[in-house]
Amino acid sequence: MSYVVFKHNKEFGPRKGLEGPFHYPSGKVLYYDTVEGKYYDPTTDFYLEQDEASIYLNEVFNILRNG
Repeated sequence: MSYVVFKHNKEFGPRKGLEGPFHYPSGKVLYYDTVEGKYYDPTTDFYLEQDEASIYLNEVFNILRNG
């Protein structure tokens, strides 16, 4: 059995109305807004389009596949 630990940026904590924070291997931190149905990037103050969000989600899947 193996596991991967991602660095967690402590400056990003829970936010009202959003799920997360979700920390990704690249260092990106995203929140999920269930009302909008989109991921929110607190560093840019914008929502990500689905194709942008899938880039970060695939980072995790690729590590799990190759890990």
